[in-house]
Amino acid sequence: MTLHKNLLRLALAVALLLLIPLVAMQFNTGVNWSVADFVVAGVLLLGTGLVFLLVASRTRPRAYKLAVGIAVAAALLLVWGNLAVGFIGNEDNPANLLYGGVLVVGFIGAVVAQLRPQGMARALFATALAHVAVPFVAMLIWRPELTMGVLWVVVLNTLFAGLWVASALLFRRAGATEQQAA
Repeated sequence: MTLHKNLLRLALAVALLLLIPLVAMQFNTGVNWSVADFVVAGVLLLGTGLVFLLVASRTRPRAYKLAVGIAVAAALLLVWGNLAVGFIGNEDNPANLLYGGVLVVGFIGAVVAQLRPQGMARALFATALAHVAVPFVAMLIWRPELTMGVLWVVVLNTLFAGLWVASALLFRRAGATEQQAA
């Protein structure tokens, strides 16, 4: 399938996804998106889709493409969740800015790895470690009262780290597949 057709499908998918809150706003007062919300959501969805299409469009093992899909989905969910409600406290809590560091670790790791599977595996393991560290760094800096809310933040971060680890393991598998083929 050509890149042009994939881009067209991506744009159509994003438009259909953005129709969901638009229609919901007509029937539910709890859904109240501004124009800026639609723009940000559209940019995030298109950007994520484009990254996936560009990285996974080359001839690669299926495990590599799945690893890319999981990694970009985790990044999208991380950004979207932080913008919408925040993971630590609410979306205005400055501790949520620490998650930018998680994305930086992943991005720099991908650049250093030059998108090669074994390097990507290492980069995503490092990203998982960075993600697990965020709530503990936040606790050291802001010293919150230890409540069930703090426990849920740690659990949520562990789940996200699991996504990064799953992606890393798939990259490792893709690297093994490429080595066997060579």
